[in-house]
Amino acid sequence: MALRMRKNKVAAPLPGCPLTACLSLIGGAWTPNIIWYLSGGPRRFSELRADLDGISSKVLTQRLRELEESGVASRTVLPTSPPSVEYALTELGHELLPAIRSIVEIGHKLKSYQERRLAESPDHGHREATLAPAEPRKTGPRISQL
Repeated sequence: MALRMRKNKVAAPLPGCPLTACLSLIGGAWTPNIIWYLSGGPRRFSELRADLDGISSKVLTQRLRELEESGVASRTVLPTSPPSVEYALTELGHELLPAIRSIVEIGHKLKSYQERRLAESPDHGHREATLAPAEPRKTGPRISQL
């Protein structure tokens, strides 16, 4: 006998939902990492590019523009010759840091849970061989440590 469909007790998100808006911003590739590196203080484009091993100039430019347009980061042209540009977190950007730290903390717990499950599985040796990548991933977004 089929189970009856239950009604959801939570209202559907409204159009323009703040949760969706926030997650769409910080859910972009590299965006949490950029915010993380900017949390240490203002950074020039080349410094961010060096911090984020593997990011292209095009993607970094796009993400910085998105952060600036959303009010999370500010862009300052420095009066140097040649002119330099510096990026920094705004007050709103600093408010994202506790959320990013919490996500990283939960990520560590999820990773630990998955590793325990893999180690406890009866076919541990076989699964480990099929799940392990040929070589470590060298590029892509990551926040390694807090």
